[in-house]
Amino acid sequence: MTISTSRRQISDRMAKALAGAPQRVIIRNARKIDACGIQEDFWLVAVDGVILATGQGGATLGDACRAVGFPADFDAESEAIDARGAVLTPGYVDIHAHGAWGSSFDDGPAAIATARAGHAMHGTTRQVLSLITNPVGVMASNLRMVRRVCDQRPDCLGAHLEGPFLALSRKGAHDPKELRDPTDDIVDRLLEAADGAIRQITIAPELEHGVRAIGRFAQAGVVPAVGHTDADYETARRGFDAGARILTHVFNAMNGIHHRQPGPIPAALDDGRVHIELINDGFHVQDPAVRLAYTLFEGCTVFITDAMAATDCPDGSYKLGALDVEVKDGHARLVSNGAIAGSTLTLDVAVRRAVRTLGFAAPKAVESATLNPARALGLDHPNAVTGAPIGLLAPGYAADILLQDDDWNVHSVWCAGRRLV
Repeated sequence: MTISTSRRQISDRMAKALAGAPQRVIIRNARKIDACGIQEDFWLVAVDGVILATGQGGATLGDACRAVGFPADFDAESEAIDARGAVLTPGYVDIHAHGAWGSSFDDGPAAIATARAGHAMHGTTRQVLSLITNPVGVMASNLRMVRRVCDQRPDCLGAHLEGPFLALSRKGAHDPKELRDPTDDIVDRLLEAADGAIRQITIAPELEHGVRAIGRFAQAGVVPAVGHTDADYETARRGFDAGARILTHVFNAMNGIHHRQPGPIPAALDDGRVHIELINDGFHVQDPAVRLAYTLFEGCTVFITDAMAATDCPDGSYKLGALDVEVKDGHARLVSNGAIAGSTLTLDVAVRRAVRTLGFAAPKAVESATLNPARALGLDHPNAVTGAPIGLLAPGYAADILLQDDDWNVHSVWCAGRRLV
């Protein structure tokens, strides 16, 4: 697909903003919604990409600005952005997506910039770049590329390897010819190529070396996930005990819940250390099952998109790795066998659906797209990846900020104090 000139211009502008210095951000008269709740008449002050002060009521804004080092005559009221009661949330964090705007994260820096712009327009300020199953040499090369990109872009958190260590019986839209058992030599090769850039990796623990590989990746600072798996309950538990802390897109590409064969979902439920990914588009997981998952995994549900290149694009023909995909009515399926091939979801839609369609409390819906994904990757406290923690609108947290209307349409976006939209 050819990217329009306007979208390329947006991508270039965002890349330039991310390469520049953070701006001072002062916002007042907002309706703040984050995992801590709802506050009216909210304000915040951010300098050098970090939120320094927050509060309620315009009268205290000027005092807060002076307290963090602004001149005594600084006019906070006139300098601040007046939100006029608009919804203010932390930036969304997507830990599992493959692309957007006709571009895939596997396809080089320009494609990453384009796909990132597509998601940023919908409020995703930080993104893990999911790489599809490919020959191991190609995946190693892609990891080196992601390492270079992440050194230049604060919005890119690293890579998620969705493959090649997946169960053939649950491969989904992955090339069966390239699936592998995670032997030590392949694990070493990927870790060396990534040089610390792998944030997450999906592994089927029932593979011969699956549980061992989970332990090795966890020891290397990666967050392993159980997924694309036919594991029984006990095997899934062994994977979690070895260091897996995420269940990849719950219900999808795994055996379901059976009363005599519980499988990986109850195994995750019984382990308080595990977060679950959930594709809240009403298609991958229909609404009754979304409600069930949200009830079972309250406080540890992570909204993801699993978005592929067709996201925010017209229906038509696309690629997922080397596989042909046809998108019809916004739903992506492999041409070869009709298997679901990722989604065209964006996180603003997932949050809107949670609140408007499913009736979830707004702070809980926002938490699932902000603080919970940060927690899943250990980014909710000071860290080497984002520096300041992400996921809340609170002093000390990164200035990842969204202004939205009451229907959850995103209008303004800041990543680490850099305005993107």
